[in-house]
Amino acid sequence: MATTFLAKVYVTLKPTVNDPQGLTVRGGLRTLGFDGVESVRVGKYIEVRLGAKDREDAKRQAEEMCRTLLANPVIELFRCEIEEAAAVQNIVRG
Repeated sequence: MATTFLAKVYVTLKPTVNDPQGLTVRGGLRTLGFDGVESVRVGKYIEVRLGAKDREDAKRQAEEMCRTLLANPVIELFRCEIEEAAAVQNIVRG
């Protein structure tokens, strides 16, 4: 019997990859008076609800999704957090 899990996926550029969007955000923040901002890195946050037999299976599936579609392994890093969906409130289904 499958349990529904929520995979919270965080995708960021590798530290050696230039981040033009981060530079633009940093410039905007400085223009708004946030002079203490030294650097900004921009990434993606993705939530995936999935059925799996257990937490380890859900994590394995989420990591495979990242390797094949959600992240570009050449320039991005990812990490996944797995929660049982029953413990998560107000999630919108697509």
